[in-house]
Amino acid sequence: MAKPETDAAREHRISMEIVVDAYNEEECAMAWHCYLDDHLGFPFKARVRHAMAASPLHPGENVSVLRLAHDELCRVSIFVWVRYNQQEILVPLAQLVPTSADKNTKQAVADWIYWHDQGYSF
Repeated sequence: MAKPETDAAREHRISMEIVVDAYNEEECAMAWHCYLDDHLGFPFKARVRHAMAASPLHPGENVSVLRLAHDELCRVSIFVWVRYNQQEILVPLAQLVPTSADKNTKQAVADWIYWHDQGYSF
């Protein structure tokens, strides 16, 4: 997947509002988890953007995103619980794009996807 163009406004928001006080990997992971916990409105509908090794979901599938995973599960990346085939499963948030969600949720997911797709890590 190609790295997206740099978005100066999003870079500024991420550095000054989300990870501003994060000085190591653990603090960065916690900062992202707190930001997403505060801004995501659950449940919301999402479409799968692409396949990922850590997930059974396929591109184009639709899921209902139920909740953010516990912070201990989000030390390497951000994961969410989704309803898929009558089960609740854990998948990477970066795999999903909201299709029916409020403005804050769409922006928060877009921020995370941007961070992820730029290749940034905790």
